[in-house]
Amino acid sequence: MKPIKVGLLGIGTVGAGTFAVLKRNQEEIRRRAGRGIEIAIVADLNTDRAKEITGGTVEVVSDANLVVSRPDIDIVIELIGGYGIARELVMKAIANGKHVVTANKALLATHGTEIFLAAQDKGVMVAFEAAVAGGIPIIKALREGLTANHIQWVAGIINGTTNFILSEMRDKGLDFATVLKEAQRLGYAEADPTFDIEGIDAAHKATIMSAIAFGTPVQFDKAYVEGITNLHATDIRYAEQLGYRIKLLGITKRTSQGIELRVHPTLIPMSRLIANVEGAMNAVLVQGDAVGPTLYYGKGAGAEPTASAVIADLVDITRLTGADHTHRVPYLAFQPGAITDTPILPMSEITTSYYLRLRVADKLGVLANVTKILADASISIDAMMQKEPDEGETQTDIILLTHQTQEKNVDSAIAAIESLSTVDGKVTRIRLEHLA
Repeated sequence: MKPIKVGLLGIGTVGAGTFAVLKRNQEEIRRRAGRGIEIAIVADLNTDRAKEITGGTVEVVSDANLVVSRPDIDIVIELIGGYGIARELVMKAIANGKHVVTANKALLATHGTEIFLAAQDKGVMVAFEAAVAGGIPIIKALREGLTANHIQWVAGIINGTTNFILSEMRDKGLDFATVLKEAQRLGYAEADPTFDIEGIDAAHKATIMSAIAFGTPVQFDKAYVEGITNLHATDIRYAEQLGYRIKLLGITKRTSQGIELRVHPTLIPMSRLIANVEGAMNAVLVQGDAVGPTLYYGKGAGAEPTASAVIADLVDITRLTGADHTHRVPYLAFQPGAITDTPILPMSEITTSYYLRLRVADKLGVLANVTKILADASISIDAMMQKEPDEGETQTDIILLTHQTQEKNVDSAIAAIESLSTVDGKVTRIRLEHLA
């Protein structure tokens, strides 16, 4: 059978990895796909570099429009990134009847609904395993492997940069700024790390997983996003003493009121496997009603791990090119007509537990005033730790862990606590999930 022809848009880190793995494992891939898969043309602004990577074996152009409009191209791989030109090219490829493979989580989290609708109307496939957690096949697990389950929640460490930073802060007791510089030196963090450290990258991925898990449109604009820039090594140390680790989690939950969709630093009990995921690794924990908890772990970034997911999508599309498009696995797991616009809850309505750290005057009655405020806000205390003040100090730290309560209750309690004359500065709040 004639090989399927692929056009590659962007041959940076992931593009080069895709080209290398596809070439190296071409015979294995052909045996699995049922026919050969060949990259016939590459578009990249740096044509000299593209020619060096491809070794002159394929056509190289600087204009990506030549790829998406070329008649003999069956599949377009989009690895450009961003929201602008990438969206234009993906929509043109679909309009020209080409299947699309993309690793662009930002594009899908913001324009996924539009892209999937266009692909459905045209009868082509859009595959995006590489958009979430790199080489971990979490999209396939949510969309196919767990299809019998009523999924209750998904929680993931889905940004390797922030996990590396938090691991280093804990292991070495260093502050955030120091570890960020080290992460940039080692290549774990970009020169501009904003998308990673502010939680935006993780929120893009959590948005996609939420839509697949619960059969809703992609709704990134409704996600709550909080990064790790305000985390202190002090809180990481206190959390350890209480039996917890702090991770940046992407969390989505189904509740009777709606869906929670949030990214923020989170305390997790050390006994949970996901709490022990270190360095730049990723892990996603999924709770289904039939299967219970399942954990997916691996490299969430890098040239060849991400290429692994890109090529898996190429093989899936190759296998299904002759199938009636109405019989293919739906983009968001649920049939298009069964997608429901379930509301995403505002953060004030979510329910979880909390870690609260207060800097207080070392006086009698301070703790009694704080606990009364919490009780008045219907917040019960699960655990408490009060540190002895250092010699000569007149202030100390009180750390409280609460039972589950609504965020709005904690908001009002924190405002009242901060107004006490015996409390210095702001209360540190970190959410806590038992993931049980």
